[in-house]
Amino acid sequence: MITSGTNFSKPEITSISPSVVSFYGSNNAVLSGLNLGNVTRVRFQLDMNCKLQESPVLSNTGERLTFDIPSSNKGLVKVCVVLPDDSCHGNAQITYQSSPSCTSIAPSSTWSSGKRKLTVTGSHLEFVEGIVHEHKQTDVRPPIQEVKPLRDSNLQTFTYETPAAPKGISTSTMSLKVANELLPCSTINYYPEPEFISFTSTQTGNDVRITIQKKADKLEMTTAELSVWGVQDEKEYPCIMEDKEKSNETDFFICEIQQTPSAFKLQMLTIKYGDNTVTLTQNSNLLLLMLLVLLLIPFVIVLVVIVYRRKQEKLTRQMNKHMEDLELDIRNDIRQGFVDLQTEKADLLENVGAIPFLDYKHFASRIFFPESSSLMTMCIKDIGQDVVKVQLDECCQCLSRLIQDQLFLTSMVHALEEQKSFTIKDKCALASLLTVALHNKLMYLTEVMEALLKALMQQSSNAQPKLLLRRTESTVEKLLTNWMSICLYGFLRESVGQHLFLMVSAVTQQTAKGPVDCVTEKALYTLSEDWLLWQAQDFTSLKLKVLFAVGSDGEVSEPLEVNALSCDTVEQVKEKILSTFKAKFGFPYNTPLREVCIEFETNGSFVSLEEVDKSSVVIGEVTMLNTLKHYKVPDGATIKVLSRKTHPPLSPQGSVKDDENFSGKYFHLIDPIDVVEDQRKNPERKKLKVAVHSFVENLFRSIWGMPNGRAPHAVKYFFDFLDSQADNMKITDPDVLHIWKTNSLPLRFWVNIMKNPQFVFDMEKTANLDGCLSVIAQAFMDSFSLSEIQLGKHAPTNKLLYAKDIPKFKQEVKAYYKQVSEQSQVTDSEFKDFLQEESKKHENEFNEAAALRELYKFIQQYFTEIREKLDQNGAPTELMEQLHHVKDLFDGLKSCSWD
Repeated sequence: MITSGTNFSKPEITSISPSVVSFYGSNNAVLSGLNLGNVTRVRFQLDMNCKLQESPVLSNTGERLTFDIPSSNKGLVKVCVVLPDDSCHGNAQITYQSSPSCTSIAPSSTWSSGKRKLTVTGSHLEFVEGIVHEHKQTDVRPPIQEVKPLRDSNLQTFTYETPAAPKGISTSTMSLKVANELLPCSTINYYPEPEFISFTSTQTGNDVRITIQKKADKLEMTTAELSVWGVQDEKEYPCIMEDKEKSNETDFFICEIQQTPSAFKLQMLTIKYGDNTVTLTQNSNLLLLMLLVLLLIPFVIVLVVIVYRRKQEKLTRQMNKHMEDLELDIRNDIRQGFVDLQTEKADLLENVGAIPFLDYKHFASRIFFPESSSLMTMCIKDIGQDVVKVQLDECCQCLSRLIQDQLFLTSMVHALEEQKSFTIKDKCALASLLTVALHNKLMYLTEVMEALLKALMQQSSNAQPKLLLRRTESTVEKLLTNWMSICLYGFLRESVGQHLFLMVSAVTQQTAKGPVDCVTEKALYTLSEDWLLWQAQDFTSLKLKVLFAVGSDGEVSEPLEVNALSCDTVEQVKEKILSTFKAKFGFPYNTPLREVCIEFETNGSFVSLEEVDKSSVVIGEVTMLNTLKHYKVPDGATIKVLSRKTHPPLSPQGSVKDDENFSGKYFHLIDPIDVVEDQRKNPERKKLKVAVHSFVENLFRSIWGMPNGRAPHAVKYFFDFLDSQADNMKITDPDVLHIWKTNSLPLRFWVNIMKNPQFVFDMEKTANLDGCLSVIAQAFMDSFSLSEIQLGKHAPTNKLLYAKDIPKFKQEVKAYYKQVSEQSQVTDSEFKDFLQEESKKHENEFNEAAALRELYKFIQQYFTEIREKLDQNGAPTELMEQLHHVKDLFDGLKSCSWD
């Protein structure tokens, strides 16, 4: 009993549920006992640790209270309840155990409407509070069955129902919810709903045997998942599932309705799975219906022909009228585009200056490791190091000798690719590390590539040979990309590089002549429909006189003329100033963009231009970025460029682009309220296409051109290799060879270069430029395609843009392939000399030791599998001993570093 305002009756703990939890804890645990009304917190203390943890009481009835059990290490924890005077009473215990883990889930797929029951198998599943799918993070689904132990095993199981998935979702990661943690379990595949086609019934005595036909799919549906009823006179009779049979394209489910009434005639079948119900009707008059259809077919054909001819005549008249209007529009566009082209071409050639080619090692490393900057940096040597030949240590020397054994190297690649844990990313890394490690032995690298390609062709020949080399899904396909990059670098730099740079510069320059939205990066002048600025405002061109501050005494440089637009933001003006400076003088301005601030001269004084300030327009919660029009900057205005370090602004301001919610807080040209998209008419895309067309044509023809009447050695050598492999595999279809060559050279190398000019030049690629280059690259690949492009009302406008040029390009491609085929063969000695010269040109530019150490990580991880593959391939004892010797050396090196 409470005796005073500060005295409380002593609480007692009788039980805690759950009393055993994972080390992640548990939410909404229940503590039962006596005199709990004044308890405010629950306290926890480890036996071996003096540190206390407390959880607040969530609800309290006086005899039961709820609270959250916090995470902790495995072991026993003492629990007591805390009163307002901070005294703690009771001596209960909670046991922390391992977290749940799942080993399998069956079945591993579901239909898109959900509600399929999946069984999860794993350990410590009693701690699971719910199931969460990646596409429905807020939908926590509790297990619909208690956790049950498996016989003769420490594993447990439970069942749950899958959530539905919206259209477009094909996979979803399933996670176990434990307290406040989500533990990834498995990936569930979502497939379309099962398709039940028809059924047949057979009467045997008083029983009716029914066979349901279902279109074969990947769901692997079982009889237990179906509930079936036969319907007669609106009365349902349960059909007991018995068996399932499969054929190539149909699944058959067999069930039986027992003890049917006399004169039973099945009219309809009701099938239920998950939450879905499907109804099938009896096809009793199927034969009669088929005969009737056969008789009607000739009449229908005649009717269709008559209607089609009339429709065709009408469409032809409409098409001719439309074509006349279209030709008139195009003539006007071309006339204007031709005028623009002449001035732009002169401007472009004047402003391009020296082409900023990357050196070979930086070009190659960006091709080898496009997604791994750490490997890229590790495998190239800094300036000064590449002139020094570094002696490899003993470990790397032995590994280098080992990978120069073709049996070992091919066995290792095949062993790694057979492992499910060896991802496509790992395959690409392996190929590029081998390329770096064997860069000085390109002839041997070529022989290994050929051996691996032959093995890949044998795998693909039985399926669809036309798909060979289409994607990068194996080590040798990435190896081929690297090999082409090495062998064609000279041709790229001497014959194609200038045309590529002029094309990219033309697109960039033309895009800059129209508005570009600073937030979304969409532009008025673009080739890509996805990056079209459909809400462009009126704008005017401005020529600015830009002065650069010299020193800190107010001195300025000679004025530099910079082209800008009235709708440009302050950030865009800075970018155009620095870009013009670099093009004019051949080197970048000595202050980075983020450190530059600009001022506008008005009435004899200079006003600071900021991206956002007190005068900025605000619509709702969104702020408009300041433009030259906002500051009323006229044509011919004087702009001064200052460094924030030497001339700190009055109101220091970092770039608004640094804000994590930049696109949510700010807008530029696209009004956040009036968002109405209309892309039906866009003459600007046609103008841009006309303006850059000659540069695109020159680029394409430089690629499939034949300097001195001969293709590059690597192209001729590899095309002859593909021809010989087709002969060996008895492939006579010329289309297959055309596709092989297209997949190995244009698709694998040139498209990669065309879409990523930053691999070749010291430049940055904007999102809008990427969209334009994708359209040009698609036109390039369409030129190599054997199929005719079907253009119609719903054809993508990106395809329509170059539709008239593609047939002409296709003829040039066919002539190119024919010329290469008829060219005299490159002899083995010629090609060997070519590869040795390429190796010698770039000797000591790559860190071979770093590549070898990274390669050994793969060997160490899959050592057992590599050894087993060598045994299968009959490797000699000396080779196995060499492998073990390399392992001992690296293991010794590791132990030394530990010591």
